[in-house]
Amino acid sequence: MSRGYNRVVLVGNVGKDPELRYTASGVPVATFSLATSEMWKDKDGTPRERTDWHSIVAWSKLAEIIQEIVKKGSRLLVEGKIQTRFYEKNGERRSVVEIVADNVLLLDGRKNFDEVLHAASAFGSTNAETSDFSGAPSDEDLPF
Repeated sequence: MSRGYNRVVLVGNVGKDPELRYTASGVPVATFSLATSEMWKDKDGTPRERTDWHSIVAWSKLAEIIQEIVKKGSRLLVEGKIQTRFYEKNGERRSVVEIVADNVLLLDGRKNFDEVLHAASAFGSTNAETSDFSGAPSDEDLPF
């Protein structure tokens, strides 16, 4: 049997502040909703828009970092996998489709860069730098 490939990349806006909880064994888990929209024109030329809401789940250190820097309205790129989880409510079996995040990139730009640095340093990241973030690499950053 061949293997499948389960990968999703979403770019959207956070619907409400992430919620951080801990499992019984103490592992952090953050959950939040992400809205993605698409726009098109119908056959009459009228602009149309559809918004889809996605349930995002992040675990461990990523969950803690998300809790620190992601807020309602934040624009994010989320990479992960689609997962269906089953549970029982009132004797009825139900399912929910979630995106389990592997990587989250804050796309809000410069205004939140200081928050990202603070969160990264709080969680022991060694890659946090305090240099100016212009979005373009300096000559020292180029590999050639």
